[in-house]
Amino acid sequence: MLADIPGLTRVENTAQEELIARCTEMTHAAYSHEQVYGQYCTIQQYVDCPPQETYTYLKQGHHLEEWTFSLRGFAPTTTPGLWKGSDLLAAETPIFCRVEANPQAMTVDYHCAWDQSETLWMIYLMRVVPARLVLGRAGSVITWTNCRHPYYDENPRPDLAPASDRPWVGDFWDLFYAGHTVEMDNLKAILEHRHRLGLPVSVPAPEAVAQ
Repeated sequence: MLADIPGLTRVENTAQEELIARCTEMTHAAYSHEQVYGQYCTIQQYVDCPPQETYTYLKQGHHLEEWTFSLRGFAPTTTPGLWKGSDLLAAETPIFCRVEANPQAMTVDYHCAWDQSETLWMIYLMRVVPARLVLGRAGSVITWTNCRHPYYDENPRPDLAPASDRPWVGDFWDLFYAGHTVEMDNLKAILEHRHRLGLPVSVPAPEAVAQ
């Protein structure tokens, strides 16, 4: 029975005036960075490119080399579906990535990790939404969410770091909103440029196997 669950706010137990007062109290003119982006970082963007083309581009992990700031040199490994590249944010840092995509929902999740491929704990959750549905216009809306896994605060495998003084990826968490916004702007620019000129949106993947 729902009535047995404490803390629920529903029309059956809360007057509309009480709800409005509570929501007003919860709404502030300004919020701290920690309140907004402490545990989760979500950004979104409109892109003037058809949803299916946008989804097809995102689900091919090698395109991360194009629109991210620092991920380069991706190549497939001998493990099916696993790719290896370099994150140039930190010297000599390998990054591993597996893409999990759902064509019906047009979700693309990048499961990544620095240094090792056994636990891909850095997960970038992206979704493509037809802009016609939500904005009444052609194109796509892209959402991108990161959750603050405990490993962002402490490297689980410091023994694999290329140098003891290398910065850890979690050191940049406070800059994730700004950094990911820069990358989303890159993504928008690439997709819109190619679509506007009638060029293929996606490019071929490298065939060499990562060492």
